[in-house]
Amino acid sequence: MVFSSLTFLFAYLPITLLLYFMVPLAWRNLVLLVVSLFFYGWGEPVYIVIMFVSILIDYTHGLLVEKYRHDDRKARWFVGQSVVFNLLLLGFFKYWDFLAANLSLIPGISVPQLGIPLPIGISFFTFQTMSYTIDVYRQDAPVQRNIIKFGTFVTMFPQLIAGPIVQYKTVAKELDHRINTSEDFALGCRRFCVGLAKKVLLANAVGKLWDAQLAASMGGTLTVAGGWMGLLAYGFQIYFDFSGYSDMAIGLGRIFGFRFNENFDYPYLAASVTEFWRRWHMSLTGWFREYLYIPLGGNRGGTAKTLRNILIVWFCTGFWHGASWNFVLWGLYFAAWLILEKYVLRGALTHTPALIKHAYTLVVVFVGWGIFAMDDLGVCGQYLSACFGGAPLWSSIDGYTLRSYAVTFLVLILASTTLGRRLFARLPQRAERIVTPVLMLASLLVCTAYLVDGSYNPFLYFRF
Repeated sequence: MVFSSLTFLFAYLPITLLLYFMVPLAWRNLVLLVVSLFFYGWGEPVYIVIMFVSILIDYTHGLLVEKYRHDDRKARWFVGQSVVFNLLLLGFFKYWDFLAANLSLIPGISVPQLGIPLPIGISFFTFQTMSYTIDVYRQDAPVQRNIIKFGTFVTMFPQLIAGPIVQYKTVAKELDHRINTSEDFALGCRRFCVGLAKKVLLANAVGKLWDAQLAASMGGTLTVAGGWMGLLAYGFQIYFDFSGYSDMAIGLGRIFGFRFNENFDYPYLAASVTEFWRRWHMSLTGWFREYLYIPLGGNRGGTAKTLRNILIVWFCTGFWHGASWNFVLWGLYFAAWLILEKYVLRGALTHTPALIKHAYTLVVVFVGWGIFAMDDLGVCGQYLSACFGGAPLWSSIDGYTLRSYAVTFLVLILASTTLGRRLFARLPQRAERIVTPVLMLASLLVCTAYLVDGSYNPFLYFRF
């Protein structure tokens, strides 16, 4: 599919920006809606129909919730209809084959698998539209009576494919009225270039190492050192891949006059697993907290109910990422660590030196990435067993690999910290005005060269 590469997005932007800024302010939502639908439908045009149905259902249900606000029973009924529709839409396309395969394992039951390709970005836009009707019911967001504006919110191509998940209430005012300033344009371009560099120059640089170590595991030649290098490679790849896309989406949103919420806050600096999840994919963790954890009762019903709620939320978080048991296991793995930190390790972590807490967090998180990355649980078990002593400690190939990737790993580690931001903030204002456009132009030229020359440009979160 065309979305497996950045090249289409890269080529699409100049035309989109030209069309967008050529038309009057009153027409810009319509232009953004049209170009977003074209962008979404380029790879699989049939999925535009799904998008139209999703827009129509949630738009009309928002109006119905507002119309029957005086009748709470009816209002709740229409909210429920909207939620059920979105969950059924997501469930049919994303989970049908998984459920059919597992049910067919039961003697006497045969459920056909349909093999329907997954509409790209469906996990993101269904959550966005689902939260809209809930927020209208709660009176946390105004109802949108203009279907063009609502469609623009749902289909906005900068963040449609892989987030961040945008709640309607955060962009409602900007949909109705926004002014595209030169400052927004400049800041948006700068943020886009940062994200592009993170994706192309950092994530892609280390992704092949993970592929090589996974292949070594399946071939029976993985060592302890090689296994941990692979986990580090995948952990850095998914961070710079996903945070890079989020930066590009936030930057493009700023160019178009929208302020999307941040999605990452240097998560690898966290000193606990709990803190890590306050910093990683914040739009998703915030969504589950607001629309599932708190409605279930949060931590207000005693220990037993709190444990139940944590397990439910993290089961759903894992399953949201994909129709595979490894994602469910990944979600429950982190639920277990969060429960341990909340009820068992809290006192010990309080008195533990910061460096040890940081190292403990990274080990837990990177092992979690191993579970996340391998949908075959047998392969996953074999790989993690090698990491924890079930394989030779070292080989000559590991030495060569480490020398080859030493500089790359150093750059990745430094880029995961706030060092670059702090150094840039210390520049005199005059120097910053000179350095910024130079770095932006250099990153664009280098990234373009990589895109033209290379074929390894996977976006890991496009499959979710």
